[in-house]
Amino acid sequence: MGYGLLAAAIAAEVTATTAMKYSEGFTRLWPSLVTLVGYVLAFALLAQTLKTLSIGTAYAIWAGVGTAAVAAIGIVWMGESAGLAKLAGIALIVAGVVVLNLGGAH
Repeated sequence: MGYGLLAAAIAAEVTATTAMKYSEGFTRLWPSLVTLVGYVLAFALLAQTLKTLSIGTAYAIWAGVGTAAVAAIGIVWMGESAGLAKLAGIALIVAGVVVLNLGGAH
């Protein structure tokens, strides 16, 4: 249950961050509302996740996967560059989350 809530929290955060780009500095109503609702939902779901998962594990996954997903969205759908350094950075974020989770299992 905890990981399902965490996945939903990540999806809400990624949606909110993507909508923020389309809000044009909070000058467009609907993307601004999606941003607000998405972040409220993301934090509410993350708070529920912390009832069953450790804070270090949950936050590392939430922040790392969210960051990597938003970077990938920028590359795939928003025309951002996909240079070697950016791709390596995304891979390092994912690797860091994996290492933190492996370290928490012992």
